[in-house]
Amino acid sequence: MKNKSQHTLTLRPLFVVLAVVVSILPVNAQSPELQQKIQLVKQSVAENQQRLRQYQWTESVQLALKGDPKPPKQSLCRYGPDGTIQKMPIGEPPPPPSGGRLKQRVIAKKTEEMKDYMGQVKSLLAMYVPPDPQRIGQAFQAGNASLNPNPGAQEMAIVLRNYAQPGDQLTLSFDTATKKIRSVNVNTYMDDPKDIVTLAVQMASLPDGTNYAQQTLLDATAKKLQVTTINSGYQLIGVQ
Repeated sequence: MKNKSQHTLTLRPLFVVLAVVVSILPVNAQSPELQQKIQLVKQSVAENQQRLRQYQWTESVQLALKGDPKPPKQSLCRYGPDGTIQKMPIGEPPPPPSGGRLKQRVIAKKTEEMKDYMGQVKSLLAMYVPPDPQRIGQAFQAGNASLNPNPGAQEMAIVLRNYAQPGDQLTLSFDTATKKIRSVNVNTYMDDPKDIVTLAVQMASLPDGTNYAQQTLLDATAKKLQVTTINSGYQLIGVQ
């Protein structure tokens, strides 16, 4: 009996340590709690996307290449019938490059290369913003989702790995009281995994409660390119 009691006393601290460790770990990817939260986020995102299609807005894009800011560009944006965002440039087109023919060719070549790269960046950004309910569900089903609750706060962080590309990660900060996404952070890459791209998206709400990406900061480290996108001036135009 004495040995049994000693064995029990020895194991007791171990059980306490295990209980503490389990309590601070992220919620398991297949837990009922995470499944419930994932469903809540998917429903919120889907409903919000429908409301956004009633609006048009102004998009302002500011590029900085190797620390050198470029002239900002503005576009009037709205959703088309196929669900993609249609953009119409606002303002005068940039003046043609000055200098001799050789210099003009060099500038034109660099401009075209940057235009192609920005097209790729735009396609990459569209995979993450706004978040896609289907991809969120797929990450959960594949066991690539975890929940990091914030004790004492009404926000929680849902981490989705392999969300749109192998090895990427999308983190959603979700307000459980308002049922809205407050921020989105992404670690991903272009065609080459070494071409790392990070996104930091700050969300905001319109007077009717519709959520939108107010500001997006994109950092493409390999190209030393930073892109700041600000969306503003939302106006109702009707349902698409």
